[in-house]
Amino acid sequence: MSALVLALAAGAVIGLALGALGGGGSVLAVPALIYLLGFTPVAATTASLIIVTTTSATALYAHARDGWVRWRGGGLFAAAGLVPAALGGAVAGRVPDAVLTGAFAVIAGVAAVRMLRPSRPSSGERSAGWRRTVGAGAGLGAVTGVLGVGGGFLAVPALVGVVGLRMRAAVGTSLLVITVNSLAALLARTGTAEGLDWAVVGPFTGAAVLGAWGGKRLATKVSGGTLQRLFAYVLLAVAAFMLVDAVV
Repeated sequence: MSALVLALAAGAVIGLALGALGGGGSVLAVPALIYLLGFTPVAATTASLIIVTTTSATALYAHARDGWVRWRGGGLFAAAGLVPAALGGAVAGRVPDAVLTGAFAVIAGVAAVRMLRPSRPSSGERSAGWRRTVGAGAGLGAVTGVLGVGGGFLAVPALVGVVGLRMRAAVGTSLLVITVNSLAALLARTGTAEGLDWAVVGPFTGAAVLGAWGGKRLATKVSGGTLQRLFAYVLLAVAAFMLVDAVV
């Protein structure tokens, strides 16, 4: 199968997950780029940030148009992650490939377990302390910068539990956080983007953008819990494979 077909297929799947779940899809971008398309871990995390930034910004527009983005709380959360994301992006190129792959596998595994946990219903949106919001945002920014993931799988529960948003608003607002953090991390990696294969990254990104629009429509027709569980099992398998690859 050609690299172009693989890039289009992987991009569509990741976009669907991002559009339907408000995050999580970007976690599959890095392993897809490494194991399907032959990128090195550093190049894969940089390419992933390009894909995630573009796709998240597109999905953000759709959710904002429907009124499901909380700009004030999400803006503070995102701003807190700017410096950690930039620092993480600058450091990532110096991390050995095996360590980067192993750390990514652990984060993916954590994401899968979190997705499989039943979410607690929220009775209404509430205000949260700015210190907790800033702390959670900074931690998420660091993960985004080093590992090249948008962090939506961590942002959504944090926006519900820390910032106090309802689930649907958390999904929309997480896209604001993902876009800002991914862009900051990408700017810190400007030197690592020169050797990327744009003939692969371009179609991958385009398919992800189209998939995100489809994912938003899919979320209105299929139970969010069903989608999340299915994605979590796939992610758990990918995390196990990557961890074995890192240590063997």
